[in-house]
Amino acid sequence: MLTLRMLKTFRLVAQTGSFAAAAERAALTQAAISLQMRGLEDAVGQRLFDRRGRQITLTRQGRDLFPRVEQILALTAELTATPIDAMQGPVTIGAVVSVIGALSLVVAELKTAHPRLDVRLTSARSDELTDLVEQGEVDIAAVVGRADDAHASGQDGLVWTPLYTEPMVMVVNREVTEPDPQRILDAHAFLRFDRRVRTGLVVEQALRAAKLSVTEYLELNSIETIVALVRKNVGVSVLPLLHRGDWQSDPSLRIVPIAEPPLLRTVGMIHRAHDSRTYNITAAIAGMLHDV
Repeated sequence: MLTLRMLKTFRLVAQTGSFAAAAERAALTQAAISLQMRGLEDAVGQRLFDRRGRQITLTRQGRDLFPRVEQILALTAELTATPIDAMQGPVTIGAVVSVIGALSLVVAELKTAHPRLDVRLTSARSDELTDLVEQGEVDIAAVVGRADDAHASGQDGLVWTPLYTEPMVMVVNREVTEPDPQRILDAHAFLRFDRRVRTGLVVEQALRAAKLSVTEYLELNSIETIVALVRKNVGVSVLPLLHRGDWQSDPSLRIVPIAEPPLLRTVGMIHRAHDSRTYNITAAIAGMLHDV
């Protein structure tokens, strides 16, 4: 699908003569620029670039398209010259599954306050959401912080806004009364969260930091599914104590600390730099999430 963002990127590439220079100007990765331009070529059904090494030149079709793109962007600039309220129009917000519940409550409240805001919610893994924000397919995303803490604002053209932290704990059935984490793990099957994703890497970090060994039984990619199995006393797990998860008041569960101070999972929001509209929406969501 042809998008205005593709046309703006096309103009940057045509003006700079390289994907790398265009990426720097747009505060995106070179891979994101390349992906957008392939999407544009697919949308118009023409080859627009001669790719020779690092230098990019326009094909005849690309040269023919350029003045029309300039005209479209000029008309768009005229339409948007008047300041527009950030809290209206379409916005796509993504979140990891463990955050989508709390986020949906906030979005409902945001919609009540700003009925002209047209929100679409989507869910995916943190790395997938990061790529979608970079590519412009998602405007804002609530993701799990990387295990290596590599979420400095401005990296990859994204702004990182921390929301809250969640301590890593052991979740066991209420019938398990043993207080020692290692003895619990020695006596029960371990339900591991998917180690291919960021939360799974934080789980592994927590186990190593607490020097705990496990006997693995199942590896799953859903926190709620793991907790449901713990309720049935199928096994035990190490998970982030979810923000507003209410596990501590669950009559079927018991929460066991595994370290003091605990290792933390960080949840935050990302959006593209130099986008004041998504910055304002992110700030509103961040403030409201603390009250949900």
